[in-house]
Amino acid sequence: MAGVSGCMKYSMFFFNFLFWLCGCFILGVSIWLRVSKDAQHTVQADIPDIYLMIAIGAIIMGLGFFGCCGAIRESRCLLLLFFIGLLLIFTLLVTAGILGVVYRSKAEGMLTDTLQEYIPIESQPAVFKTDIEKLQTQGKCCGLINGAQDWGGVPPASCNCSDDPALGCMLYNGTNVYKQPCLQYLTDMMTEHAGIILGVAFGLAVVMLFGLGFSMSLYCQIGRK
Repeated sequence: MAGVSGCMKYSMFFFNFLFWLCGCFILGVSIWLRVSKDAQHTVQADIPDIYLMIAIGAIIMGLGFFGCCGAIRESRCLLLLFFIGLLLIFTLLVTAGILGVVYRSKAEGMLTDTLQEYIPIESQPAVFKTDIEKLQTQGKCCGLINGAQDWGGVPPASCNCSDDPALGCMLYNGTNVYKQPCLQYLTDMMTEHAGIILGVAFGLAVVMLFGLGFSMSLYCQIGRK
């Protein structure tokens, strides 16, 4: 009978030990953000899915533990549990990536339909108008879909544009305003973020493929032992 490759065994252990450490870090930071009073007033406001992060950290920790124990103890049961769990996450990751690419072209249409409900902006609550003005200042845009006319009256000062042609100014009721509506700015931002997310997902998928290959190879070697 062939023995178990020491290189494969300890490579599998090292891979899963790093996997386990990542899970510990995510879980620890997530719990700290959840319970820390200082974090609740600063960082946590920008991370609404804190419970999702806790769940992800716990799952990664569990898989790393199964992989480490399965490798060092040469347990086929633990290795199989690790393989199945990693395969499920890999499948979900690939499915989410495919759906993201498929529905990426529809995102602008869905966003347009949503923003259409808030026109004219002038008739919306003061809090909403304040948020739109912040968006216009940040994105150097004016209005939501059609430009300055979306305000239904005189656009606010946040729409005012200098004479710099690079900013894309236009004349509206005697005032230079940004020509680009904020829909374009939001779409560009979504596209940029989607590209980053897809890149990270692809990198994780490649790492998971290595993990699947290591675990199945070690599983088969232990079976032949």
